[in-house]
Amino acid sequence: MKKILIIEDDPEIIRLLEIHLTDLIYSTSKAMDGALGLKMALENDYDLIILDLTLPSMDGVEVCKKLRAKKNTPIIMLTAKSEEIDRVLGLEIGADDYMTKPFSIRELLARIKAVMRRTGTKNHEQKDSSTISVEGLHIDVDKRKVLLEHKKVELSPKEFELLVLMASNPGRNYTRTELLNMIWGYNFEGYEHTVNSHINRLRAKIESDMANPNYILTTWGVGYKFNEDILL
Repeated sequence: MKKILIIEDDPEIIRLLEIHLTDLIYSTSKAMDGALGLKMALENDYDLIILDLTLPSMDGVEVCKKLRAKKNTPIIMLTAKSEEIDRVLGLEIGADDYMTKPFSIRELLARIKAVMRRTGTKNHEQKDSSTISVEGLHIDVDKRKVLLEHKKVELSPKEFELLVLMASNPGRNYTRTELLNMIWGYNFEGYEHTVNSHINRLRAKIESDMANPNYILTTWGVGYKFNEDILL
């Protein structure tokens, strides 16, 4: 059973989410303040976290930042604010999706299912896993596992999807808009700078020299590409 942590201080929203998520056969846990939610998220393994932006003791932005420094659990952020800066901030610090209150419960459930599909690990008994290996970097696509020089690299869902997309198509130039649409979806048009933030975090985890990357290259005036020369 998939486990979801709800970090939200509105009891009515918690009750609504618990009812609908239980109907979908998800196991739910709840925290009504940011500090407790962060503690639970760090001490337990969840398949998804639903995180409110405005919380007592520690706001959702700080929770997301601290969580992303330790874990890569998928996060859907909830916010009562509609200003663009709040959406951008949520995405740039590592949230995988966001919903603005008041929200449609059907749409939120659809977003939850979509995140679960993207991040769900396939059956470990499957023998013909799709893998990509190049110059010390090994990507097991089906198991969503990345090794660098035989050491596991912890990537967020979006970082993993960016790496797989580009590594699967070495030498292809992707604009920031293309990457945004392909990884985040068309709902996020206008947030191209979010791609930069995720690329920078991905590089920090797989590149030995951020100033001279070996795997993910910047194509000036265009966007990014995976270095095809290291395949030769």
